[in-house]
Amino acid sequence: MALVRTDAFRDIDRFLQQFWASPDVARTHSVPMDAYRNGDSFLIFVDLPGVDPKEISLTVENNVLTVKAERTAPKSADSVERLMAERPYGTFTRQIFLGTSLDSEKIDADYEAGVLTIAIPIAEHAKPRRVEVNAKDERKVISA
Repeated sequence: MALVRTDAFRDIDRFLQQFWASPDVARTHSVPMDAYRNGDSFLIFVDLPGVDPKEISLTVENNVLTVKAERTAPKSADSVERLMAERPYGTFTRQIFLGTSLDSEKIDADYEAGVLTIAIPIAEHAKPRRVEVNAKDERKVISA
């Protein structure tokens, strides 16, 4: 497997933040994602609705891809009363552990309609390859 998922407490954290965190406080959020293998590459789709593409950063360090984005709360006039605040604002992060079979030097990313699409090719050394077998006509005789 080339991607490793190790975010066991994400859902619990998200649930607890709904009850104890103020919507006005900037905080870090995890974001939902899907990952697929398509031929010789992995595709990762990360939901980042309403995020300005300039506020998205991708970094790779020690085979860990970090997606970080910022969505600021809309400014409202003093006379506006907030009735509901369910949409998260602040910093969104997600770390993806890349296996050694992926080529982290050739990662490509596109952002369209609130979805960040990351393509990570499989490294050449990890692709199946054919090994030639050399046939020799002479049989070696082993004498005892």
